[in-house]
Amino acid sequence: MTYQQTLEFLYSKLPAYHRIGKAAYRSDLKNTILLDTYFGSPHHKYLTIHVAGTNGKGSVSHMIASVLQEAGYKTGLYTSPHLKDFRERIKVDGEMISEADVITFIVKNKRIIESVKPSFFEMTVALAFNYFAECNVDVAVIEVGLGGRLDSTNIITPVLSLITNIGHDHMDFLGDTIEKIAAEKAGIIKKKIPVLISETQPETEKVFIDKAMECDSLISFADKNYNCIIEKNDGLNSSINYLMTELSTNRQIKGNSFLVGDYQSKNLQAVFNAFNMLKGIFEVSDEIITKGISDVVINTGLYGRWQILSTTPLTICDTGHNMEGLEYVLGQVKRVQKTALHIVLGFVNDKDLGSVLPLFPKDAFYYFTKASVPRALNEVILKSEAEKYGLYGHSFPDVVTALDCARKNAKPSDMIFIGGSTFVVAEVI
Repeated sequence: MTYQQTLEFLYSKLPAYHRIGKAAYRSDLKNTILLDTYFGSPHHKYLTIHVAGTNGKGSVSHMIASVLQEAGYKTGLYTSPHLKDFRERIKVDGEMISEADVITFIVKNKRIIESVKPSFFEMTVALAFNYFAECNVDVAVIEVGLGGRLDSTNIITPVLSLITNIGHDHMDFLGDTIEKIAAEKAGIIKKKIPVLISETQPETEKVFIDKAMECDSLISFADKNYNCIIEKNDGLNSSINYLMTELSTNRQIKGNSFLVGDYQSKNLQAVFNAFNMLKGIFEVSDEIITKGISDVVINTGLYGRWQILSTTPLTICDTGHNMEGLEYVLGQVKRVQKTALHIVLGFVNDKDLGSVLPLFPKDAFYYFTKASVPRALNEVILKSEAEKYGLYGHSFPDVVTALDCARKNAKPSDMIFIGGSTFVVAEVI
C-alpha cells in the first residue's frame, strides 16, 4: 500500500467524525479497550498527561509538550483534528510520524482493524499509543478528542489531568448545559490523580470539585494561582507578563514562535500551574518553561492559532469555531488597526449558527464559502442565514476562490480574517 492508499482505506473503511460528523461517534470504549488489549496496553510504558476542554486544549497540549522537549524529555504529542496532513496528530519531539510507519501499522494490523471495525478516531488512538511505545518516549501529552468520559483517549492513567475552558460545543453529544458538558469533561479525572482546571467558571466549579472529591484527587484552579496579563497585542506582536502567585515573581514571554492570540493568557496560566503540580516528576525550571512557551510553534509545529499568513494586507486565520472561542478572536480582530475588514467564513453543517453569527461585525465584507469535507455547510445557505444577522457579502464554492477574491478586493491597509471552521483554516495554511 502507498501512503495515499492507506489514507483512502482509513477514510473509506473507518467512520471519521471530522468528515461525517455524528454518524462516526461511538458512545462507549468497547472498541478502544479491545484494540488496547490486542496491542498490550502500550500507554503503560510511558508517562502521560491528559488534556480536555472545549477551548484551549490544543494550545495547552502543544505548550506542555514544547516545555518537556526543552527540558530534554523525549515527548510524544497526540492531538486532533489535523489541518493538512493526518500525521500531524502523532508527533515525537515535534516530528510527525512517518508515512512509512502509518503504512506499516495499517498493513500489519489490517486483520484486527477489519475485525473490530473501530472508528477512525479509535484506530488513530491505538496507532498513536503504539507508536509512542515503539519510540520509547519518556512522556506523552494526550489531547482528548471529544468530551472526556467516553473519549478513546480515556483509557490512560496520567500523572496529571488538565481541563481547560468549558464552552458551548458538541452539545448534541455532551449535554445541553455547561454543567452537563463539564461533567463529561470531568470524566478524565482519575482516582488519586491530581487535576488542574484552567478557569474558574461559576457553572462548572462545583462539578469539578465534586468529581475530584469522589476520586480523592487533589484539585487546583490555575486562575486562582496565576495571573497572565497581555501588555500589548496589535495582532502582529505580543508580550505577556505573568505573576506567579506562590513566588511573587514576574516574567515576560515574547518571541516570533509564541502564540499571540488574546485567549492564550488563559492557557498560559494552565501551563505554568501544570508544571508547578508536576514538580518531583519532571525537572523543569522556570527558564525552561518560558523558553518552551516562547518556541512552541518551532518545537511542535502548531498552526492555525491567530496565524499571520501575510502582512500586506494583514491576513490572519484562526481555528476558533464556537461561541466562547470566537468571542476572544473577534475581539482581537476588532482592535487591529485597519481601513476595512474582509472575512472569509465557513462552518460545518451541524454548527448552531444562532450562537455564533451574532458575534461577527456587521461592517465587514463577507466571503461565504465551504471547505472540501462532507460536513461543510453549503455556502449559499450560510450566506442566507448570515443576512438574517446583518452580515453581507458573496458566496464562493471553495475556500481558495473566496480568499483569492478577498485578496483582490483588499487594499494594503485592510485586514483579511479567515475562520469559522478548522477545515476552512486548513485549506489556507
